[in-house]
Amino acid sequence: MDQLPLQTDADAPSRPGHWRARVVVAVVLVLAVVTVWVTNSFLTDRFTQNTRNRAELRLALYSGNLQSELRRNAIVPQLLAKDPALINALTSGDFSLSTARLISFVEEIGAASIMLLDADGRIVAATDRTRLGANYRGNEFFINALRSNVTVFTTERNDSGAYHFTYARRLDFQGQVIGVISVEADLHKFERAWAGISDALFVTDSQGTIILATEPRWRGLTEEVALRRQPAEGAIERAIQATADWTQLPADAYFQGEGVMREDARIPFRGWRMTSFTSFNSVREKVNAVLALEIMGFAVLLALAFYVLNRKNTLRMVLFQRESASLRVLNLRLQREIAERERMQESLAVAEQSLAQSSKLAALGEMSAAVSHELNQPLAAMKTYLAGARLLLNRNRPDEALSSFQRIDDLIERMGAITKQLKSYARKGGDDFHPVDLAEALASALAMMEPQLRQGHVRISRIQPDLPVRIMGDRLRIEQVIINLLRNALDATKGEADPEIEIMLAAGETATLSVRDNGPGIENLDDLFEPFFTTKKPGDGVGLGLAISSGIISDLGGRLTARNGQGRGAVFEVQLPILNEEIEAAE
Repeated sequence: MDQLPLQTDADAPSRPGHWRARVVVAVVLVLAVVTVWVTNSFLTDRFTQNTRNRAELRLALYSGNLQSELRRNAIVPQLLAKDPALINALTSGDFSLSTARLISFVEEIGAASIMLLDADGRIVAATDRTRLGANYRGNEFFINALRSNVTVFTTERNDSGAYHFTYARRLDFQGQVIGVISVEADLHKFERAWAGISDALFVTDSQGTIILATEPRWRGLTEEVALRRQPAEGAIERAIQATADWTQLPADAYFQGEGVMREDARIPFRGWRMTSFTSFNSVREKVNAVLALEIMGFAVLLALAFYVLNRKNTLRMVLFQRESASLRVLNLRLQREIAERERMQESLAVAEQSLAQSSKLAALGEMSAAVSHELNQPLAAMKTYLAGARLLLNRNRPDEALSSFQRIDDLIERMGAITKQLKSYARKGGDDFHPVDLAEALASALAMMEPQLRQGHVRISRIQPDLPVRIMGDRLRIEQVIINLLRNALDATKGEADPEIEIMLAAGETATLSVRDNGPGIENLDDLFEPFFTTKKPGDGVGLGLAISSGIISDLGGRLTARNGQGRGAVFEVQLPILNEEIEAAE
């Protein structure tokens, strides 16, 4: 107790400093949040615009390269249609040198392939020798070339889903069509080049159909359908994967629920358009790098603040440890006291059981006189019946003598029932609970008290339901409680001219047993259930009956109450938990 004021005085000067440190920490946290928020907004806008500008520049470069490739391949059929060697080969039918000549051309112009077809659509010379002899009479580029006198461009899709971009022109000699020259532009090399970058990109024709794409499965689809498909791994996956959205900016488009930046450019060729998608990953990486440095700086400041606070907490912990040592000593002392109290409670429980048994034996002693009187009556009757039976036998009337013997046997059974009840009442009750019918316990208690009640000329009024009233408990202990209540009622009515005891058993939410007498009532209800409290004369009782009965009822989960009646007399009421069918079945 002397240490408490010393600790309070020591802590008083540190309290203002402690609150100041908390305020400083709070200010640093608020400043960190504001700084990170402002920095994030500013850098996100700036880096997003830079990324968009680079995407636009890259898209213009790609579309220019594509347009340049198309223009370079477009002029080749016009030049080859005037080549004398190819014209002579078609007119003479000698194509031995034609394939080699086409191969030399394809290496110079960088086309995918060049084919020479005769007027019937049969390939007579080609850079791809595996196509020699094939007939393309029904192909679109061959039909369009025959119908036009200029170079025609045709887009055709093969079985694998890839598109072929072909320039074709017919060859005329002396006013007759002798063949067709076709040049396939190698636009797929751009797809291979685009696949190595961090953008998803595709080219659509005038109908909106994708003809070139970094994702092969997009070819032949519209943009709306293509965006719903699972992107391929590699560059496209890197473009559409996203981390937490730091930018909080509206996305131009969505891949699998993730926002990306969309850029669109028109290619001045047959209504083609080029579209690219750039992820915000680069923006996030740059912003996160700057934010990480800022957060690290604020973390250092917070670490310093926590270090200062930790030193103060260390001093407090030393004081707490000293107090903990004292508390441990007190705790050990308290545990010893609790153990001592538990031993005393166990001894008290044994004493209570001994007192309860003594009370029962005392009750047996009080009932012995009435029992002896009850037994004397059957004995006297038996003597009379024996004398009568002897006389009847002497007169040779054995049938009538047997009737006397039967009456003697009935008297012996009655005497055995009286002694059996006394024997069972003298036994100690058990600790195990079983279903008990209160009506049967009441009947047994009344049978044991019958000699005393008859000797006192007490009129018994009993009201009980027809159905059993079951509870969980020990029948002997319950009978002990009922006998104690009946004895008290019997003692209370000794001075009455017309003694009466009313017993009522009812079953509702609880099982209720009421014992009412017409005696003078109870003057001191407060101390009625206290041990050794009695209103009887010295020698008539020790004041333990009601205390023991109250303890028994409490152990069974019920309660024992007492009150004075409306007219005269006292009312003792026992309430016990009723045993329903589900609990009885489980038991």
